[in-house]
Formats: sequence, C-alpha cells, structure tokens
Amino acid sequence: MTDLATELSRTFPKMVASGVDADRIAYSRDLWPRHHFAVRSGIIAANRPAAIIWPESTEDVAALVRWARGRSIPIVPFGAGSGVCGGILPREDVLIVDMKRMTRWRDFDPSAPSLDVEAGHMGVPLETSLERRGFTVGHFPSSILCSTVGGWLAGRSAGQCSGYYGKIEDIVAELECVTGRGEIVTLKARTNGPNLVPLVIGSEGTLAVISSARLRLHPAPIARGFASWSFRTTEEAWNAMREAFQAGFRPAVMRLYDPFDAMLARKGGVRGHAKHDPAIQSVDEGPKAPGFGATVLKQLLRYPQALNSLIESQAAEAMLGGALVVTIFEGSDDEARGNTEACKALMTRLGGRDSGEAPARRWLTHRYSVSYRMSPVMRTGAFVDTMEVAAPWSKLGALYDGIRRALGKHVFVMAHFSHAYPDGCCIYFSFAGSAARDAHGESWDAACERTYDRAWRAALAAAVEAGGTIAHHHGVGRSKAPQMRAELGGGIEAVRALKKAFDPDGILNPGALIPPLDPEPYRPIAGRARAGASL
Repeated sequence: MTDLATELSRTFPKMVASGVDADRIAYSRDLWPRHHFAVRSGIIAANRPAAIIWPESTEDVAALVRWARGRSIPIVPFGAGSGVCGGILPREDVLIVDMKRMTRWRDFDPSAPSLDVEAGHMGVPLETSLERRGFTVGHFPSSILCSTVGGWLAGRSAGQCSGYYGKIEDIVAELECVTGRGEIVTLKARTNGPNLVPLVIGSEGTLAVISSARLRLHPAPIARGFASWSFRTTEEAWNAMREAFQAGFRPAVMRLYDPFDAMLARKGGVRGHAKHDPAIQSVDEGPKAPGFGATVLKQLLRYPQALNSLIESQAAEAMLGGALVVTIFEGSDDEARGNTEACKALMTRLGGRDSGEAPARRWLTHRYSVSYRMSPVMRTGAFVDTMEVAAPWSKLGALYDGIRRALGKHVFVMAHFSHAYPDGCCIYFSFAGSAARDAHGESWDAACERTYDRAWRAALAAAVEAGGTIAHHHGVGRSKAPQMRAELGGGIEAVRALKKAFDPDGILNPGALIPPLDPEPYRPIAGRARAGASL
C-alpha cells in the first residue's frame, strides 16, 4: 500500500481504497493507442497513480474533493477507462476516483419519460433494464460495452443512433456534479437564462466530477427499416446524405463509407474475414503469434503513400464498388416502413443504386465489433487508430481531402461519415501504419511511435486549416489538446477562466483538455528507460 492509500483508508474507513501495484497499473491509463507502443515494447504503466478510491455516493465524492483540495492532491475521475485520447494519464501524486460503485437509479419517471441515474452505471445494463420497461436512452456508442454514463457526459459522446436521438448533450435534462471546491451542484438544461450544462458536458473531469444525470427517455422502437445505396463517388454520397437531412429525414443511423471502407462493410468487415487472414483474428479465436501475413502487413504499411494512391485511383474505386450509404429508421411499423420508402425514393433520385437491406442489417449485427479490432492489429507489429472530426457541409470536402492528404503521407487511410445533421457531418477516419522507412537506430516500437506522432500532428493541423473541429465525440484529452488554441483562438482563455471558477486550485484532471503552456506535449514512450517518466 502507498502512503496515500493508507491515509485514505484511515480518513474514509467506509470507502474502499487501494495502493497496491495491480490496481495502480490498471488505473494508469485509458485506451489511447499511443500507450500501446510502450506496452508492446515491455514498459508497463509508467504513469501509475498514488492511490485509487471507490466512493458510493455524491456526498462521498464531495468529501474526497474537499480533503484532496486541502492537501493539493490532484484528482482524476474514472469511469470505465475506454477513452482513446489520453484523458487518463496520472502522475505519481494523483488520486483516482473510480465512480463505478455509484450505479443507483434515483428516479425513474415513465410519464416524462426520464431517468435520474448515477454516473457509474455501465451502458449495456442500463439499456437492457430500460428495454424491459419499454424505453431507451437512444445512446449507443461503440464503447457501450465498456463505458459509463459519466464517461459519456465527460467526453461529450455520440451514440450510433444520434441521427434520431441526438448526442449525449441533447439527451441530458439536468446533471449533478461536485466542483473542485467540493461543492455539490445541480445544473438544469435551460431554454431561457444561463445554461451551464453544456459547460460541464465534454469537460473531461477538468471542471467537476459528474455524479448523476437525468436523461430524457424515448419509447423503445417497435420496428426498424433497413436500406442501403451505392454511389459512384464519396462526394455524391455525402451530398445525398445532406439532402436527406435537410429534407427532414431523421434516420437513427445513416452512415457513408468511402470505397475501401465500403468494400469491408459489404463483406462483413475485418471480423468477417478473420479466419482467412493470418494477420488479423477475431476476438473469439484468442491471441495467436503473428505469422507471415503479419510480417507482410507491417512491411506494406511502411509505404503508405503508394497504398493510398493505389486505393484512390479511379480504377480501384470502380473495382471496389464505389461509396456505400447504410440507413436504419426506427419507430412504429408505419414510421419505419414509411420513412424507409420515402428515403429510398429520394436517394434513388440523387443517383444512389439500391444495395438492399443486407449491408445495413450486417452493420447492426456487428455494430460493436470495432472495439475489438485494435489489439489484433497491434500484435502484428503495426498500429491502428481513429480520428473523428466534423464540419459544416460547405467545408466537408476541404476537411475530407485535407486530412486524407495529411494522414496519407504517413499511414494508410480510410473513412466513413456518421452523425449527420442538417448543417454538417462527422467524418471518422481509420488509419493503420508501421515504422517509417527512415527509421535507423531505433527500436521498432519507437519508430512506430514516431510515425504515429507525425500523422497526428499533420492531421490535426489539417483539420483546423480546413475549418473543421478536431473533436466530435471522442473528446480531447492529451491527444488533441495541442491544437485547441489553434481551433478556439482567444476562446481558450474563456476555457481557462471556467477552469478557475469551477476548480480554483486546479486539482481536477490536470493536463487534460486544456492546452499546456508547453506546446509540445508528446514525449517518447516506447523504449524509454525511465519507468517513472511521463508525457
């Protein structure tokens, strides 16, 4: 046990606290892919917190914050650790506050309908329990199997059905939180007067510790309508999406895949071919030593510009079958059927070729499979990551082309478009890479890390230059913080002022979201000798 854990156990005997190495390792990071280079090279948990504690009530959280503030001990709220942007990267003096013991339903009101639920509730049990009562939150992030309500709020999450139900900020009626002063505050979403709820949603634990939220509910859908269309080009497809949303359609799901990603979607994706691909296996098959296919893959990825040029050629796009749009409508039988048929007529008129229900049904069946694809690729010696950005429709082409060019110099790129709105859309880039060809005298993982950092720097700069936003629903963490000032300009000082008002001593999740004064937060991880070093 660490000294801090011992003191916590003595001060708060009714709460469970730990300072044992196994727990400190488990809470040392989130799922930011940049961490994986160090893990792969044999360096485990270089950023271990001093202790972890599990509160069971909002009053427990408030008492902890007041105690920590009096001792200048930094606090990092922890949901399920499924973030991918470095929102969790504790120093050796940090106290992790794990919220997962706070799972109560405080008030379920079927007449509203709404649910006041504590922040530690996991996603799948929440939806399963509501479904039995005939309701849904309508929030289905890809991480729903390993994420909490508090995590959704802290990261400003978007579910896969956001086209109909909205993002998490559209679903919250009120939230309860504990500020950095240790004060318990309830914030209500207002249509008149000051509305502080949007300030805390997406603040990544830097302004307050979210303890509960009242979520708006919807009747669970009775029926679904499925459809898909192929388009000659990606641009034709996103223009069709735009017209659909601006015409008033609100499908629960409308996703556009560029030609290469569309080819995977038509064939069932990576998971569907795992048994035939020695480089990538299904999670059900368990870990295996990378074979010849893995060696070929990681070497091919050292030539990303050639791979991207090949895929982007007109001949390749034609062979791949063009772009693909999949759509799912939800509601009553009449709503699902009527909206699907009306949308089919519009998309056909806009040049879409009917691809049937199968691609949309296949997507629904494998909607959470993406959560398991990263580890097998990392085992090959390569790496994979995602980047979600957004822009108004008028700037979407510049955003798509700019980021593809920026990433394409360093990694292999594909993309899909999701979370569309009448005024804009989110682009979700997936990319894979390997050690750069100019890596000399470096370990393989260190060389991969350097390629990864180059790709991210270039892509973030390209997003800002194109007039897009650098974060749509994954959050900012430490991964994107360096470009926050470039995107917000002088607005970053307003963010700093909010931090000072909510958390005057700066004890809540220091280092996340708000750009550091040091403009270069990246530090080598893979292969570093000093285990206690941090970014």
